[in-house]
Amino acid sequence: MTRLAFYGSSLLSSYWNGAATYYRGLLRALAQLGYDITFYEPDAMDRSRHRDMEEPDWARVVVYEATREGQRAAAAEAALADIVVKASGTGYEDDRLLRLVMDAARPGALRIFWDVDAPATLAHLARTPDAPLARLLAGLDVVLTYGGGDAVVSAYERLGAPACVPIYNALDPDTHFPVPPDPRFAADLAFLGNRLPDRDARVEEFFFGPARRRPELTFLLGGAGWADVDLPPNVRWIGHVPTADHNAFHGTPRMVLNIAREDMARTGFSPATRVFEATGAGGCLVTDAWEGIEMFFEPGREVLVAGDGAALCDILDDTPTHRNSGLRAAAHRRVLADHTYADRARKVHAILHARALTPESA
Repeated sequence: MTRLAFYGSSLLSSYWNGAATYYRGLLRALAQLGYDITFYEPDAMDRSRHRDMEEPDWARVVVYEATREGQRAAAAEAALADIVVKASGTGYEDDRLLRLVMDAARPGALRIFWDVDAPATLAHLARTPDAPLARLLAGLDVVLTYGGGDAVVSAYERLGAPACVPIYNALDPDTHFPVPPDPRFAADLAFLGNRLPDRDARVEEFFFGPARRRPELTFLLGGAGWADVDLPPNVRWIGHVPTADHNAFHGTPRMVLNIAREDMARTGFSPATRVFEATGAGGCLVTDAWEGIEMFFEPGREVLVAGDGAALCDILDDTPTHRNSGLRAAAHRRVLADHTYADRARKVHAILHARALTPESA
């Protein structure tokens, strides 16, 4: 069985960790294809106190101290693996971890950088051309990304990566599925997202602005970091929403909103996890406009797309209950047919197979 060492933000906690369900879905599906997975995560950003998952039976999890010594000890274990993956945004000295992990990888091991925030990473490389990642790209076997389309692929290859392949978000139908409505999450429109600097303006445009223009409607906000924001009176903030509540959060409101971060909207082709999880939970999804959405869902038949806050208000005004139900059903069928983590894992497996690293049991 091929051993895969994965260094990421967290598998056990979704707290300040939007990639959690992406990691869980993909790695679980890869384990089912025969990979022996160890996930290494730092005890950083208070995630350990907000765990919403126990260690699974399909991966070993090593939580290391967010200190240089703890990081060094965890990185040294890369020498035991056949495939070594360093993901972006772990939360503690990422550049140093990348160097330590790749230095520790044994000769012949496959070396992968997995970028879960390619627009931000590429912007950083443009500002800092001598960054450790830029120097190491040519020595990697492949860069895998959370999304980004041709623009991200071309950018990484120009920087020296031997190959770059997007592995998009998807749905794990065993964890995200329709459940009965929960009155805790009743609203006309709900949005789930942590507060981030490059999301503030878009949240104002697509969520707070429409809330002010439609005071008779109810708006629900989930996620961390919104405590000091002056919310409209019809917006109810409920704080961090653990993954166990995501299905009800997405499926209960009349509509659920996706808002891309500024850099992801600009780059395009980077659908957030909630796009697939919300539709998998039977939600009626409204998303801000971003390039490439037609690759994943059909606008107007499976999801609704708003170009600005005024268009979002029109959608709230003009979507009757019977159309809402039809959108939910159509999107749910599409996500199950075309966008599951089993599909994505088969693509990753094919990439590894092409590099002659196929699990013995696969």
